Amino acid sequence: RYIREGGGKRIRPALLLLACRTCGFRGERAIVLASVVEFIHTATLLHDDIIDQATVRRGRRSVNSRWGNDITVLLGDFLYTKSMSMALSQDNLRILRLLSDVTLRMIEGELLEIERNRDLAIRESDHVDIIRRKTADLFSACMRIGAMLGEAGEERESALASYGLNLGVCFQMVDDLLDFTADEKVLGKPVASDLREGKLTLPVIYLLRRGGDGAADLVSTVLADRGFERVSRDELVRAARENGALEEARAQAERYAAAARADLAGFERSPYREALQALPDFILARDH
Repeated sequence: RYIREGGGKRIRPALLLLACRTCGFRGERAIVLASVVEFIHTATLLHDDIIDQATVRRGRRSVNSRWGNDITVLLGDFLYTKSMSMALSQDNLRILRLLSDVTLRMIEGELLEIERNRDLAIRESDHVDIIRRKTADLFSACMRIGAMLGEAGEERESALASYGLNLGVCFQMVDDLLDFTADEKVLGKPVASDLREGKLTLPVIYLLRRGGDGAADLVSTVLADRGFERVSRDELVRAARENGALEEARAQAERYAAAARADLAGFERSPYREALQALPDFILARDH
């Protein structure tokens, strides 16, 4: 109940349901599989909070800070196992294989992120690869499952899967920006928590690329302190804004949003297609 009442955008099940409707499918199986993808996502959040030693999630104490790591690990395992059991009940081997593959890629993304933790030499391509595995691949799978259920055909299935991938990358890039610039009360968790945890996201990567030794000194100091002691958050944000890093990160997110919208060009107009068309702008405009 604590997790269910914790809020969240529920964007992944919404994508799956919108993809189903876009492809003409209205059966109950869509509801079951929408629940499956949300369970998988929630399981990864529980495990992520342990890895990151997070204490706040969506404005409340995280499960691990309230009940400890033991309970949190088991709860994450339970949700993932339950999701696979629910998926098995649908007797669709293609969908089951897709969910299994995407979960493996999400774990690989987490491992890659840990490997590149506190690495000032991380490249933009490395970070985008991590984003795709950890976030965008599940968005893509949601869209592909909707197309599968609607028997949309290979071309339309690929277009929707590409939409999900581009939207997922955009979503995470906006998340990276919000972690850097948002109001803590609105965001629902400590600001700049990524850099405190050693994660160099797109705004920081661009700051380092544009800012030379001075920017590297700022970032290195925050990493060494594991927080904003000798360097303030405002000082870091000001440096990123003045050298264009934030603007460049925003522009990159907008490029992925445009690519997602373009993926829908071959679909006839409908309320469901229009909702998908509007989602990139909703993501770009969000403040938490």
